Amino acid sequence: MTREDCITLLQNKAATLRAQGIDRYPQRSDFTQEEVVAIKAHLGPWPRALEAADVKPPKEKK
Repeated sequence: MTREDCITLLQNKAATLRAQGIDRYPQRSDFTQEEVVAIKAHLGPWPRALEAADVKPPKEKK
């Protein structure tokens, strides 16, 4: 699985959640263990992965 595949997985899951009227970011539990491992390997910790996929706005630096 490539970095782009991981970004696409996160973006598609976010779109699916919005389409279902669910107001939250994708969670690790929304994916298989293998997908979570790949996402974290390519994109870093979960919050940074969501930011890298433009699913979550970047954290403000102080």
